[in-house]
Amino acid sequence: MTASTAPAGKGPAGTGSHRQSQVDPLAPLRTPDDPPWDVYLTGTVFLDIIFTGLDSAPVRGTESWARGMGSSPGGVANMATALARLGLRTSLAAAFGDDHYGDYCWDALEHGEGIDLSPSRTVPGWHSPVTVSMAYEGERTMVSHGHEPPPEEPAPACPPRARAAVASLAPGVSAPWIAQAASKGTRVFGDVGWDDTGAWDLTGLPDLRHCEAFLPNAQEAMRYTGADCPRAAAHALTEYVPLAVVTLGADGAYAVDRRTGETAEVPAIAVEALDPTGAGDVFVAGFVAGTLADWPLADRLAFAGLTAALSVQEFGGSLSAPGWSEIAAWWRKVQSVEVQSPAALERYGFLADLVSEELVRPWPLRRAVPTIGFRRSA
Repeated sequence: MTASTAPAGKGPAGTGSHRQSQVDPLAPLRTPDDPPWDVYLTGTVFLDIIFTGLDSAPVRGTESWARGMGSSPGGVANMATALARLGLRTSLAAAFGDDHYGDYCWDALEHGEGIDLSPSRTVPGWHSPVTVSMAYEGERTMVSHGHEPPPEEPAPACPPRARAAVASLAPGVSAPWIAQAASKGTRVFGDVGWDDTGAWDLTGLPDLRHCEAFLPNAQEAMRYTGADCPRAAAHALTEYVPLAVVTLGADGAYAVDRRTGETAEVPAIAVEALDPTGAGDVFVAGFVAGTLADWPLADRLAFAGLTAALSVQEFGGSLSAPGWSEIAAWWRKVQSVEVQSPAALERYGFLADLVSEELVRPWPLRRAVPTIGFRRSA
């Protein structure tokens, strides 16, 4: 595997720190006839406000002080940011509020992360959805507020040409853009949330038939298939989709490719988790990057698991998504551990051809935490 680096970018204070020179994992595959975008996605952008350093959950009738806080775009922005930081040319269609929060999120995504927002729009008179997240004792509690955007603000019926798209599937809901994208050759990766209807019926996910890959967690996979273990569930899912990837939490991930008959399982990387917000999005982004780069299935799983593990060591959703500097720093650090298992190290040997010394910064890495309206002097 080979890689190229792109020129450094500079965005607003706090967000632009991630747009250093980065690896282009698709460099060996790019041609002049490629689609303009590597990945397209759509969804709701929230403003996330994260309080950190709380010793315990807030108690009714008292005031709690947090030792840290941050603000960042959330919701679908978690996935978009994770994809962009891995070097994928990312296009996002979303509604943005007609307020300072919306302006902040737009600026952070477009200028700070280099995400294409040409399919997005600002909705007059609509305020941004907001989530306040409180992290304590390795868990998080969230409070959200928002209104649905006007009905005339759906995702574009004709999405831009892209190599891939990430689609959030919902029971009983069909999104026309997914079929449109698939008909143009876009490879669709489907994820899914908890089925609040309780039906757990795969035929109730009409857009699954347009997906190349489906990436539920273990509980979702077992409920949808009726299997008694997640690995059996993954095999059962391949009756509906060519590639099934089931995340196993602390046990890693398992995947089955119906087209080749290949299976792969990679254990999770043991880390001290501070905040799991956005880890699932980062996993999907890592798997999409590896798939588009045409890596072996096991390498894709390992890379997705690594990026998710790096993300949970930081607070926030899009704030914690790792870039290539974080990956390079981890690779250098893990090689220096004296008791490191050679077999475990070999599992990630494919990184040696992707990262270079000039990408590495000191480990552990600490990110800037942006606050709305705050600008640091250069």
